[in-house]
Amino acid sequence: MDKIFDILVSKFGSDLISLAEKSYLEEPRGRYKSNPMPVIKPQNTKQVSEIICFCNENNIGVIPYAGGTGLVGGQTVKSEKDMVLLSVERMQSIRNVLPDENIIIVEAGAILENVQQAANDIDRLFPLALASQGSCRIGGNLATNAGGVQVLRYGNTRDLCLGLEAVLPDGSILNGLKRLRKDNTGYDLRNLLIGSEGTLGIITAACLKIFPKPKETVTSLLVVSNPNAAIKVLAELQSKLDSSITAFELIHKQSYNFLLEVCPYVKIPFDDCPEWSILIELSGGEGANLENRLLESLEGLLNHGMVSNALVAQSEKQAKEFWDLRENIPEANRRIGSISNHDISLPVSLIPRFIKEMPTYMASLGDLRINCFGHLGDGNLHYNIFPPFGKTKDDYVHLREEIKTIIHDKINDLGGSVSAEHGIGRLKVGDLEKYGDPVKLIAMRAIKNAMDPNGIMNPGAVLREK
Repeated sequence: MDKIFDILVSKFGSDLISLAEKSYLEEPRGRYKSNPMPVIKPQNTKQVSEIICFCNENNIGVIPYAGGTGLVGGQTVKSEKDMVLLSVERMQSIRNVLPDENIIIVEAGAILENVQQAANDIDRLFPLALASQGSCRIGGNLATNAGGVQVLRYGNTRDLCLGLEAVLPDGSILNGLKRLRKDNTGYDLRNLLIGSEGTLGIITAACLKIFPKPKETVTSLLVVSNPNAAIKVLAELQSKLDSSITAFELIHKQSYNFLLEVCPYVKIPFDDCPEWSILIELSGGEGANLENRLLESLEGLLNHGMVSNALVAQSEKQAKEFWDLRENIPEANRRIGSISNHDISLPVSLIPRFIKEMPTYMASLGDLRINCFGHLGDGNLHYNIFPPFGKTKDDYVHLREEIKTIIHDKINDLGGSVSAEHGIGRLKVGDLEKYGDPVKLIAMRAIKNAMDPNGIMNPGAVLREK
């Protein structure tokens, strides 16, 4: 490592190169850690190109690094090969804002929250919303095709991107920052790079869609008897409110229990926490009359027994309290300490079956607690398994693989995906091999070999290193 460090410093200078601190060498849960390696922090796309070209010529592996918030180990690596971690953190510029076109052009190191604020400053909305938005960066959001709570209306990060600037594995620069919403000129390299987790190149800038800022927003918590009722409520509201539904989040009682246990600062709006509830948000333009329309819909749902209780936020403060509840569930999970986490997706109509059947499988392994929550509107669940009260995850770590296999086998049988919005990274390489379409895997390997014949780009992520 000392040798490669000295080579890089002599080539690019000590202002760009340093030894990676601990924070760069492990992912948030501490399950994956990198060997010590240099970190290089380019300031512009030209420098990224020069670095990648040099690494390709000298067979030095490159680990792309954005905000470091990923949960599947894509930003870490254990390898005896020469490696360098390339961080885009110095490339944070908002290059251009075009309100008349509803477009913002930003560099890959821009923090998501700052992009949201730049849009807000011109009375626009950039709708990607994640729990990590204060630290995650646009390059990582694109590289993993991040989802979040507003996918139901606005789509994943892929759907928010019109064009990319990127450095390919040979150091060449893809100049794809066109502001076009229609461009059928050959293969779509933008969509190839989005979701590739840095294995086909490094995204350096993006042309992103922004939207008129909603003039009306309504937030509500609904109590339902079970997930099947929640899906019926979704269908009913979609028939009446259509694209006004921005978010539709499913919350299980275990989430409330965990918040009460370890996050007492979070306000729970129920005296008796319900078994199942839905957090719903509507948004629209001026004069959309959303609150009255929602109240009319809720009256019918209550009368027909599809909803047993409904709370509609009466102020921005109360709406924030509802969202604080949802957004603190991952923090509560972290404090409790999960044995095994699962970011999964299913056809929406099959979610109730999955949720109903899985506790029996989990009970066969012991007295485990299940926290099931997530983006019901787009079929994405976070299905996490925890030790019983008074025990720790370390007491059950021997069950982690078995738990994962049971859950992922069931997901595969139901035509779902074992990775909904977090990517493959290194954590799920084996799962991709086990459950992925063999023809798709052959095509992916062919693309990787063609674009990165020396295998320098994030080696071992997504596809096993050969």
